This record gives sequence, C-alpha cells and structure tokens, in this order.
Amino acid sequence: MSAPRVLVTGGAGFIGSHVVDALLGDGFEVRILDSLIAHDAVPGHVPAAAELIEGDVRHAETVRRALRGVEHVSHQAGMVGLGVNFLDVADYVDHNDTGTAVLLRELATAEVPGRLVLASSMVVYGEGGYACPEHGSVNPLPRAAEDLQAGEFEPRCPTCAHPLHAHAVTEDARLDPRNVYAATKVHQEHLTAAFQREVGTPVIALRYHNVYGPRMPRHTPYAGVAALFADALAAGRPPLVFEDGAQLRDFVHVRDVARANLLALRADASVTGAFNVASGTPRSVGAMAEALADAAGPRAPRPLTTGEYRLGDVRHVFASAERAQRKLGFHSRECFAEGMIEFASARVQ
Repeated sequence: MSAPRVLVTGGAGFIGSHVVDALLGDGFEVRILDSLIAHDAVPGHVPAAAELIEGDVRHAETVRRALRGVEHVSHQAGMVGLGVNFLDVADYVDHNDTGTAVLLRELATAEVPGRLVLASSMVVYGEGGYACPEHGSVNPLPRAAEDLQAGEFEPRCPTCAHPLHAHAVTEDARLDPRNVYAATKVHQEHLTAAFQREVGTPVIALRYHNVYGPRMPRHTPYAGVAALFADALAAGRPPLVFEDGAQLRDFVHVRDVARANLLALRADASVTGAFNVASGTPRSVGAMAEALADAAGPRAPRPLTTGEYRLGDVRHVFASAERAQRKLGFHSRECFAEGMIEFASARVQ
C-alpha cells in the first residue's frame, strides 16, 4: 500500500519547506506547489524526494493538476509580515484570500479524502489577553498615535484607563485583526471553516506565533523581527528594537511548527478548529534581540532600543499551547538558546 500523498502549497518557502522535510521523514509522499516568486531558482533545500510543481495557487488549472492523487493538503502559501505600507493591501488580499478561495473551490471539486491544514497566525488576535484589576478580562482599544509618540506603549482598560495585566491568549479569544495581513488570515480561517461546514472536509487552522529558524527570508520588509535583527547583526549593525523592547511575544522554532503540521495531518478526523502553535514561554522582543546578539559572538553590536513604533503593531501577544498539547499531542521541543545560536550562525553563511 502506497504512502499517503500530501500537497504542500508554498512548500519551497521558509515554513513550508520544513513541513515538507517533516512529512518525508514520517513516510508521506509529498507534492509541492510553489510559484517560486520569492526565489531566483529552485532552492537547494527542496528535496529530490518531493515532486515540485512550479505554479501559483491562484491559478485554478495549476491547482487542479496539483490535487490529483492527493489525500491531504497543507496550505502554507501566501504573503506574510506587515509589508511596507497600506498600498500592499491588494497584493495581500489577492495572494492570501483569493489564493485560498481558489484552492478551496478546487478541493471541493476534487473531493480530496483527507484533511486540510491551514497556516494561520497569532495576528488574528490583535492584542493578546489582558485583565483589568477592576473590570476583569477586557479587550483594549487600538493604541493611539499620540500615546505611542509620547512613549506610552502599554494598553489601558477601555473603561477606567487602568494599566492592564497581560496573560496568555487562548483559541477562543475574540478575533481582532489590527493590520491588513491579520485581516487576510482571519478571512482565510473563515473561508476554510465555511468549506468544512459545506463540504465536510476536516480543517485545522494552526495559529503560528513568532516563528524563527533556518531558511527564514532575508533582506525583505516582509521578514519577521527575528530575521531583521539577525541580518543587522550579520552586517555589523545593532538590531533596532522598537518601542521600549518590553513587548512580549512567543518565539517558536520552525522545526516545532513543522512537527505541529505533521501532528495535525495525523490527527483523527474529529479533531478540527484552531490551535495555537507556540513554545508556551513568552519573551520580550528586547530579550530576544539580546539573545541573538549573545549568539552572534562577543564582538557583535548590542541591540539599540529606539522608541520608534508602527501603528499596525500590538503590544503583547503570547499563547496558551494547552489545547494543541491536549488534542494534537504537540509541545515545543527546541531549546530557545540553542535555536538562537543556530539561527545567528545561519544568517552569516
């Protein structure tokens, strides 16, 4: 009996390529659909054991061909990051929303027997979890530009303006996208949920937190903060930390993310819905920059906290990974300090 075949959209990219490696290592057959627009050629990390179809997930005929003989789909393709400015809006909607809609339409027609795993993101939450001493759990309003300019970075209670306490966000938190990319990820989740209800294909949406590790994109405004910091260090420049550096995130290694995808594809058909994929240990952005600088060596420049800000950024968002551990058997395995050393060394090669 042949091994199940999985289609990985975006399988030549940062996270997608690690998903491909994990699937091949677990005995799956893998087909990659990737436009390669982020690469000058087929990346060297694309394994010969995987079938590669060069094409765009927005093109129905290409998707139709890629789905032939497939049992499961891991949908990793799309635009990521905050981008340059709001002028990127049409590209984000086209790549993320239209691409997902085309894939779902062709999936519904092809009647793929297995499940769909969607690469979602923690950005769907907007701000993370907060509690007010007087009013309990609250959803803070978007931070005002005048407060940020004055160096007032912490959200306050929308009722009494009292400082708030940040806590881990769970999957049942309200979705509150605060930028274009976040809005497209929410829409992807809504589209795949409608697909599951109407077609019956089980869907899992994995809400990645701040992913880092080998193969992370370089020299692009769409890269994550870890990549921007590491590239600055590789060039002999101090990482520029926005705000006061105390904003909290959950930094999760890409190999842990790939393993979460593997577990999601292996899950029972009754297991559906959204799952945080996170280390479970929040760290400040400033502390992450310091860890990267330490990993880069004693002569590396130290991070510089600038007080600058971006209106699309949120203050604190870190996750509870309890649901993923309970239902998928997922927990983070990669050591943060060792991951920072590996990541820093990979950026200077």
